[in-house]
Amino acid sequence: MSYEANPSRYKNMPYRRCGKSGLMLPALSLGLWHNFGAIDNLENARAILQLAFDSGITHFDLANNYGPPAGSAEETFGKIFKDDFKKYRDELVISTKAGWGMWDGPYGDHGSKKYLVASLDQSLKRMGLDYVDIYYHHRPDPNTPLEETMGALDLIVRQGKALYVGISSYSATETEAAIKVLNGLGTKCLIHQPRYSMFDRWVENGLLDVLGREGIGCIPFSPLEQGLLTNKYLNGIPADSRAASHRGNGAMEENAITPEKIEKVIKLNEIAISRGQNLAQMALSWILKDDRITTVLIGVSKPSQVTDSINCLANTSFTNDELLRIKNILEPY
Repeated sequence: MSYEANPSRYKNMPYRRCGKSGLMLPALSLGLWHNFGAIDNLENARAILQLAFDSGITHFDLANNYGPPAGSAEETFGKIFKDDFKKYRDELVISTKAGWGMWDGPYGDHGSKKYLVASLDQSLKRMGLDYVDIYYHHRPDPNTPLEETMGALDLIVRQGKALYVGISSYSATETEAAIKVLNGLGTKCLIHQPRYSMFDRWVENGLLDVLGREGIGCIPFSPLEQGLLTNKYLNGIPADSRAASHRGNGAMEENAITPEKIEKVIKLNEIAISRGQNLAQMALSWILKDDRITTVLIGVSKPSQVTDSINCLANTSFTNDELLRIKNILEPY
């Protein structure tokens, strides 16, 4: 039976403008970093994507190296896109990235024009797309001139292979420099994708100020610290958890779950309960409270986690007392 999207999918999801652009993104977007590789269940991946779109999540975020193995998340998405989402292409914002090691030799990593152009061609083929909506440089490359890397992004837009471009994991200073180069080329930087959570707040030390001042969108990844900011690890490490899976590809390992962090998680959970939320919902709401945030990337392993995440949108405001209590738990961070 062919997939038909929920006709009420836009009814409840709020959409936020991405910086000073014309593009609107859902408050929550779906990341395919984990759980969409060749080692994962295809029908589970399909169910997650369908439920996300049925719930108003129009933005799916990938990268060339997502899997495992590298490239397989794009292949999985391509299969499901062909079967279920091709007729909805104009309702989707699909992004991918390049910047980490993807293939052997000197041309399969970092930030050269050679790598970025070739990688996107491969990504489009794996996903069965003519273009992506957003193409990112995945990380700074200090050994390639910024003018070359940003020039490659500009070229890709002019070739029609991407509508917009962005950067990921660039510092505040690096971001300012990238914005300046792109502005000079006539292709604006649409969005920045940094790691950001209650336990990883580096973006507060200048990056968010730059993005707000320059009118650049922000789409944080790992908002739940790969599951640590949930109820999952309150009583140890479950056998079916990400930390116990040893799946690689940047996934969290057991040594990231320290007694000090669990102590903070327990205290944060108490505040979440008092707000009528679970900890994951509060962690998402805590990021969304900042109007410089366009959308937050969620990563899920089963469809029910999509619904649970969306329920955070019922309460994204915090009292001054709640913010102070959270601050006292988190600092020093």
